[in-house]
Amino acid sequence: MPSTPIKPVCTNTSMSGGHQKDTPKADRFIPNRCAMDLDICNYNLVSKENVPQEHRTEYSRNLARQLFTADEDAKVLAFKQKPPAPTGGAHLNALRMLHQQNKKEGPPKVKTTRVICPTAEKILDAPDMVDDYYLNLLDWTYTDLIAVALNTKVYLWNATSGDVQQLQMENDEVPITSVNWAGDGTTLAVGTDDCTVQLWDCARQKRVRTLRGHSARVSCLAWNNHVVSSGSRDTMIYSHDVRVRDHKIASLACHTQEVCGLKYSLDGTQLASGGNDNKLCIWDVAGARGNVTPRFELLSHTAAVKALGWAPFQKNLLASGGGTQDRTIRFWNTSTGECVNSIDAGSQVCSLLWSRHSRELVTSHGFTDFQLSVWKYPSLARIADLKGHESRVLYTALSPDGKMVVSAAGDETIRFWKVFDQEAKKVSSKRDREEAVSSLRGINIR
Repeated sequence: MPSTPIKPVCTNTSMSGGHQKDTPKADRFIPNRCAMDLDICNYNLVSKENVPQEHRTEYSRNLARQLFTADEDAKVLAFKQKPPAPTGGAHLNALRMLHQQNKKEGPPKVKTTRVICPTAEKILDAPDMVDDYYLNLLDWTYTDLIAVALNTKVYLWNATSGDVQQLQMENDEVPITSVNWAGDGTTLAVGTDDCTVQLWDCARQKRVRTLRGHSARVSCLAWNNHVVSSGSRDTMIYSHDVRVRDHKIASLACHTQEVCGLKYSLDGTQLASGGNDNKLCIWDVAGARGNVTPRFELLSHTAAVKALGWAPFQKNLLASGGGTQDRTIRFWNTSTGECVNSIDAGSQVCSLLWSRHSRELVTSHGFTDFQLSVWKYPSLARIADLKGHESRVLYTALSPDGKMVVSAAGDETIRFWKVFDQEAKKVSSKRDREEAVSSLRGINIR
């Protein structure tokens, strides 16, 4: 039976809400817009007339298939958001536009709180460990060897195998005052109480050179490629080029009391030094020769400055920690000399290490809790306190993979803590490490 067409009726509504009479269906010259399909009119006006008939037929067939053919997996009920409204005007038909909806998103991010084990994973006995704030008696190289000085002896502990070796010092009555590994992983600089710096090839268990020049004990050391710098109780810092006979190439004078902290920036262009005179000095050392003066002499600390650390994620960002009367961790822009942040740590700051994988750092402390504290930067929120030592935690070092921290204290124990993770950055490969020290492979120490 043929269907009867439904004639549209346009109804007007007054402002008062009442209905008026229906308008006439049409006029001789005025069309009834309610009965018009404006979309079809628009299509007929703007469509191309020269499109071949077969193309039109194919287009119509594809359009009908997409709009009116149900997919086998199509769902009757929709559980997604409604599509956004068309933006082209009030008269647009919904079928004339395709709208992107429900963009594919990854799984919801869950904010996780990292839990740091508050107890040490391993504890070693360290008899005769010297309880002296101004010394630096512990270091960890990328070959997984830990050098520790116990009074007059130097021991090498292999963190992978657990093997222990002792360096056979010529004079076993001279106290060891500092140790520091070179970048090649086998050369160890040893500072002594008799004013010398000894260079040891630990692969051959042989002392290869002795550097002289200081007039008091050598309390801190720092390597920069083939140059080793030494700080002493005589207030001087000397830089030694181990490749040449006349090794002393630069003298850095600024401190008035014992130099107890020494750290090179990661690119080797700046050197930070701290002393018992409460000074923090920043030196530009790229190509430095002869007598060198500091770029900045910073006097904000009110106690000895021993704890120093350069941030691995931002050039020219240095952290420093003060002694008992200061108890403050300060952060410096070494390009301008400005203190950009600081926090009261609550106790003597003995050492400081930055994480290699995240914007965190760990500090070790003295009285009263003798703890290691983990901080978030730049918020300086305290993430954790690691307790266990019974005396001030004077010396710390970071493992090759950047996850473990080893600490040594006056209680004659060495403790290993799992502090950092590797989520933010992958550990450099063995090839990367070899490339980083390739310049050291060919160095001959004379």
